[in-house]
Amino acid sequence: MINLDTLQAKKADLANRIQEAIKKDDKEAFAKSFEEYTDMLQEAVMAEAKGLVSAVDNVILAGRGVRVLTSEEKQYYAKVIDAMRSSNPKQALTELDDTLPKTVINAVFEDITENHPLLNAINFENAEALTEYLYSSMDGRFKAVWGKITGEIVQQLSASFHKVTFGQNKLSAYIPVAKAMLDLGPEWLDRYVRAILYEAVANGLEDGIINGRGVVEGASIYEPIGMKKDLTNYSTETGYADKTAIAVSDFGPESYGNLLAQLAIGPNGLNRAISNVLLVVNPVDYLKKVMPATTYKTPQGGYVNDIFPFPTTVAQSAYVEQGKAILGIGERYFAVLGTGRDGRIEYDDSYRFLEDERVYLIKLYGYGKPKDNNSFLYLDISNLKKYVPTIKTEVPEA
Repeated sequence: MINLDTLQAKKADLANRIQEAIKKDDKEAFAKSFEEYTDMLQEAVMAEAKGLVSAVDNVILAGRGVRVLTSEEKQYYAKVIDAMRSSNPKQALTELDDTLPKTVINAVFEDITENHPLLNAINFENAEALTEYLYSSMDGRFKAVWGKITGEIVQQLSASFHKVTFGQNKLSAYIPVAKAMLDLGPEWLDRYVRAILYEAVANGLEDGIINGRGVVEGASIYEPIGMKKDLTNYSTETGYADKTAIAVSDFGPESYGNLLAQLAIGPNGLNRAISNVLLVVNPVDYLKKVMPATTYKTPQGGYVNDIFPFPTTVAQSAYVEQGKAILGIGERYFAVLGTGRDGRIEYDDSYRFLEDERVYLIKLYGYGKPKDNNSFLYLDISNLKKYVPTIKTEVPEA
């Protein structure tokens, strides 16, 4: 029986092709690769469903990765299936007022953060149907002032809040659905939709969180602001520019400490405590540069890796340029994602229309940016040296 477990190699190959197409801005290659991926996934889900056609026990279905749906989710997918089966799906879906349930988006988040360490390390919020969000970037230190018990209040405590509007920034994903898929029921349609959203959203988010140029309406650029961007250097033509990369030759205590010291100073000049940092690198650089620089052999003969002089979480991402890396405070990146008020599945016949397959579109709205310009450093690790242990020898006294 075909199932998702046996298709990991093909899935990885297609995921790499999708990422490469995005980096090269090759829309044709992206469409072809993503179409192959959805076809493969659709075939696997349908085959798996047929193999479990007699399984009605929720425990059995859950054991195969099929979520037990809430009553709201079942109701939503039942309405979508009815609309997709209608003679005029475009009109039926337009009249469907229900938006993708919050629990489905949360499930997609869980899938993403479990398999993408970068996205698990940042501050993610689910905004549901909102397109505006309020957050605090306060990183300073407030101090009460001593005085006479009957005296005036001489210090007012306040925090710095920012309102972000993210209705302009949109992630879109095509969902080709074979008519036979509709016969499988809500649980299997949910699994398929979530898998498509997982792949599309994970790739789009990683690229935007690392390389996003911000919003430049004149150039039709609507992206998050990436970790490597300089918040003080904005162009009305190209968006936010990259920070100047800091050359790093080793991850020894002195070099690493000097880098962390820059992160320990907030934008208001006040010190902040850091308990853990995030290092984002390209997978090729991790194997060729970071691993040799952070791995050593123990006296017992075994190797230990990712040894840093300070608690560090390493996240590999294909969207980091080779020779570069990002070092920062993961929770200081703010990201929000939701369906928006019109976040419904829509019918789209402009892409393609086949006799037994129709294409649908889902839109998600999002926003992301570093909370301040001191939260992330852009590094040049092209000349990073491998770890060389220091051997001390004692000279016996004469």
